[in-house]
Amino acid sequence: MRTLIALALAVAFMVPATAMAVDDSATLQQLQKKINELSQELDEMAARVDQTERKSVLDRINWYGDLRTKADTLHYKDVTFNPGINVDYTDFFNKVGAALNPAAPHPLGEINVFVPDALSPLGVSFDPTASQGSALDNMFVNLASTNPALFGSLMNQMGNYMLAGVAPGVGIFPMAQKRTYDINNDILYTTRLRLGMKANVADNVDFMGRLLMYKNWGDSTGSKVFDSWGSFTMDGTNGGNTTGDWLRVERAYFDWKEIGGSPLYLSIGRRPSTYGPPNQYRENELRGGTPSGHLVHFNFDGITAGYKLSEHTGIEGQTIRICYGQGFESEWGNGELFNEIDTKDVHLGGFNIDALNDGTNFLQLTLFKAWDVTDGFKGVMAFPTQYAGFFAPTLYSDMQKFPTFNFVTRVQPSTNIGDIILGGVGFSREEEFGLNWFVSGAWTQLQPNGKAGMFGGLVSDAVYEATLNEAGTEVIMGPVRATDDSTENGYSVYVGVQIPAPMGKLGLEYNYGSKYWTPFTQAQDDVIGSKLATRGHAGEAYYIVDINPNMFLKVGGIYYDYEYSNSGSPVGAPRKVEDVKDGVAFSLLPVVDRAWDGYVSMTVKF
Repeated sequence: MRTLIALALAVAFMVPATAMAVDDSATLQQLQKKINELSQELDEMAARVDQTERKSVLDRINWYGDLRTKADTLHYKDVTFNPGINVDYTDFFNKVGAALNPAAPHPLGEINVFVPDALSPLGVSFDPTASQGSALDNMFVNLASTNPALFGSLMNQMGNYMLAGVAPGVGIFPMAQKRTYDINNDILYTTRLRLGMKANVADNVDFMGRLLMYKNWGDSTGSKVFDSWGSFTMDGTNGGNTTGDWLRVERAYFDWKEIGGSPLYLSIGRRPSTYGPPNQYRENELRGGTPSGHLVHFNFDGITAGYKLSEHTGIEGQTIRICYGQGFESEWGNGELFNEIDTKDVHLGGFNIDALNDGTNFLQLTLFKAWDVTDGFKGVMAFPTQYAGFFAPTLYSDMQKFPTFNFVTRVQPSTNIGDIILGGVGFSREEEFGLNWFVSGAWTQLQPNGKAGMFGGLVSDAVYEATLNEAGTEVIMGPVRATDDSTENGYSVYVGVQIPAPMGKLGLEYNYGSKYWTPFTQAQDDVIGSKLATRGHAGEAYYIVDINPNMFLKVGGIYYDYEYSNSGSPVGAPRKVEDVKDGVAFSLLPVVDRAWDGYVSMTVKF
């Protein structure tokens, strides 16, 4: 713009010299002064125009956001680590028997099996000092040297089965001695930054987005040691996990409203599928997402087609939405060109209906399904040293030299394990005198297909069988199927009330989940784990102090009383916590009995 004005000025004063033939020097000086003044005015005008143009461009996107700083004190009571896997002992002993019989083919190679005296009638001696001649020998000797008690237990099981002459079937292979302990993390600081974006594209088209940073103080590694499903960050849960000091795109989509002048609208992109009702009360904000927060708090990419029924029924706020999304891409990025991809994409679909939304009463119904759920998701994690001795014995020999090192690995699922259906109904009401309350009921149905990966199938454990590695030097215990393929139903109730209090409001919430309750709420940023995914009881009390309209303080606590293991995970059989503590049930991951999280946070909106 400034260049154009300068050119115009030059043209205006480019006249033939003969026309300017004036002998009066005073007149020439006066004319030069006028030219200088006019040039200065044009420079000022050009600067103002440039500022206006720049502001017009910047104003196409309206920015807003919030910053939350939080301190948590975390306490776990009776954490039990009692890992074990289900082994097909029939298959195992058949292979051992074949190895003991030189005339028969033996899939585990030449062997001198070391067994206790109980097996002496079979002509097999126990000599842990003998030279090792096979992969199975190595397996037994490694176990005998690293954990003699477990080795003796396994040998006794073998002796009892073989002497009794019965088919052993599937049994537990313990991986470590049971330990029960308490954990106290007295203070954990976190910061969450959310930057929202809005832009008006056209009269009936809008863009919406939000960038998110969520980190704990003093850590931006982006990966955690895998000790629970909540520590495994992936596409759908990154927004609720402390991943580092960088911004992620939590949501980005456009809304195309009133298509063709009708009540129909279309929305495509990374969905607003977190912080849905009734979670807005504990977050102290307006409704932040579309689907029920009791069932879904999980990021995904997809499409929503909606229709405002209220224009036909007269019921305020009545809207029906049909949703589709993709929860996992199985091929692209997984070494597709090697042509060894066995998994299918995970697709999502369902209905979300706001039956009533008049500003006082809100009634919502949700029905949702996930097809071909996998035994995990693409992600990055630090491998736990505690599993290396069994699953990675070659690496373990070196890992012992570096006890504080964990190797970071990209993981991906190995198989599809079944389908999940989710459904629920929620009602909330905001009274005139400031009291808010809600009640929500939800149901999940899990439909396993009998397949399993390392950590199990759909709410079932994996059955392992022994095979040799390609070199024939190591016995590999690999999952071959799930222990069960029965359809299982779970349910949950969630209730809460928010009461006006001095300088703010007091909130009380309670939720319960049954044995097979499995919602998609893994992205909820409760530090111990999504309270709404609890298989058992969870209660929360909080006090919100409104410092000003854009700033508030929140003090509260969450208490968890778990009845079953694997809360929040569709993979692996839920085990009764008391059975794991008593040593009669096993779980690959540590199992928590009770826990509580006391917190204080400060949030600033801008």
